[in-house]
Amino acid sequence: MVKHIVLFKFKSFESAEEKAQKLKFIQTELLNLKGLIKEIDSMEVGLNGNEKEAFDLALISTHKSWNDLAVYDQHPDHVAVKKIIKEVLDTRSAADFEY
Repeated sequence: MVKHIVLFKFKSFESAEEKAQKLKFIQTELLNLKGLIKEIDSMEVGLNGNEKEAFDLALISTHKSWNDLAVYDQHPDHVAVKKIIKEVLDTRSAADFEY
C-alpha cells in the first residue's frame, strides 16, 4: 500500500468568506475523486483548523500500488481538480510512502 500526503497553502483572498468558500469547494472536488477513480483506495481531505499553522488544506489518499498512485495522478478528473487548485495555490508539499 502507498500513502500520499499533500499539504496546500493558498494565496491571499479578498475576504475570509471567499477563502472559506473556495477551500470548501476544493475539498468537495477532491473528495468526489474517490467515486471517479478506482485506483483511489481511500481519501481524506481536511481544512486546517489551526490558524497558527502555515498550510490551509491536507489531503491523504491511499493506493494499492505505486502504479495506482501514478494512474490517479494522471487521471483526467484529477488533472481537472489540480487545475482548479493551481489557480489559487501558493505552496504545496507532499510525501509518498509504502506502509
